[in-house]
Amino acid sequence: MTLPTANFSHQFLLAMPGMQDPRFVKTITYIMHHDKDGAVGLVVNRPTTLTVQELLNEVALPVQAPLRWPEARVLSGGPVAQHVGFVLHHQGGTWMSTRVLPDELFLTSSRDILQALAEGRGPDDYLVALGYAGWGPGQLEQEMVQNAWLSCPVDQQILFHLPMEQRWQAAALSLGVDMRLLDVGVGHA
Repeated sequence: MTLPTANFSHQFLLAMPGMQDPRFVKTITYIMHHDKDGAVGLVVNRPTTLTVQELLNEVALPVQAPLRWPEARVLSGGPVAQHVGFVLHHQGGTWMSTRVLPDELFLTSSRDILQALAEGRGPDDYLVALGYAGWGPGQLEQEMVQNAWLSCPVDQQILFHLPMEQRWQAAALSLGVDMRLLDVGVGHA
């Protein structure tokens, strides 16, 4: 079977209701990069019990100025490298390790952005995640053929401002799809 050649970079992937992998049930994943060698993304609606403020304290960066989102939770960005942190944010900066993404989004993985957040000079809109989601060559394409995912355009309102528990359904509704009405048994004999 020939796999689709679509590129899902800078798209949301929504786990379909029949998703079998418990790490991705009802998740919305922002795909940062996708090419013939695979794909990399961050799950953006799976909060951990750790707040950003607690994380800053744990890495010896005590908060010196009030955080814009004091109750913001660190996200479980995916099952790969869960000890590695990432900050997905709006607004650029002069941080040591920042990747420029489309639509004025940035991904920073250096400690200096955490320092900036603790000092009150970080970006206004940001998500902090531990770990990421990764797919090998052709893996994401195969999962798309198997209807494991639904893709839709990135919406920064959903990404940064909507409560975590509403993101999956809101992204689907942006396509006119109500995930609550999808029957996972349809089409199976």
